[in-house]
Amino acid sequence: MASRASTLQLARRAHPILIADFLVPALYPLRTAPIRHASTATTTIESVNRPLTHSKPISKRQRDFLDRALRVNQAGELAATLIYTAQTPVLTRSYPHLRPLLEHMHEQEAGHLETFNALLARHRVRPTALRPLWNVAATALGWGTAMLGREAAMACTEAVETEIGEHYNGQVRELLALMHELESKGETVGDELKELLEQVRRIRDEELEHLDHAVDNDAKEAGGYEVLTGVIRGGCRAAIWASERV
Repeated sequence: MASRASTLQLARRAHPILIADFLVPALYPLRTAPIRHASTATTTIESVNRPLTHSKPISKRQRDFLDRALRVNQAGELAATLIYTAQTPVLTRSYPHLRPLLEHMHEQEAGHLETFNALLARHRVRPTALRPLWNVAATALGWGTAMLGREAAMACTEAVETEIGEHYNGQVRELLALMHELESKGETVGDELKELLEQVRRIRDEELEHLDHAVDNDAKEAGGYEVLTGVIRGGCRAAIWASERV
């Protein structure tokens, strides 16, 4: 598996927008998390399920952001698990050496989904009403790209993780700006937002690992690469926009 340093170097070189905390200069320190395996999922979920310390109720603005962020993040991680679930049996018939990598990435995505499921339940946020549609779309995308071959499947991962990385970085920037604004007004930043910032940063870094693996496995060699990744990225952006609102 590629090292964390290799992952971040590739992301900065190929997709500079993905490492973008610096766009909100020095409001909060950037805390990067080590690459985590599925074996750490229990620890992560335990931390999510811990009762919050005594904190004041959050404002409507903070609550609205929390609802929107948790809803779309949960939908995205569910879609990612379904993509890998559909790809794995098809790809491993022709490329059995990919099984450990696909299982590793699926297990990380399943851990991300478990984290956001727990946060949705904890904060009583409803999932997106579009979940049945995304279930079908993600499964079809995973199966379809796997049928096109290893390179197309990896191009799918690269496209999805590029959009997800940009999405999570957007949330990080928005969270940092919101926290800074609240503190400058003497208002309390809710523990909910602090926890979300920590989780989004951790998960973002793990998604970048998947992007690294996809590029290492010839994603850019896929037939019709530009068209394929362009369509997938456009679909991801549309799904993010809709899931935040519906």
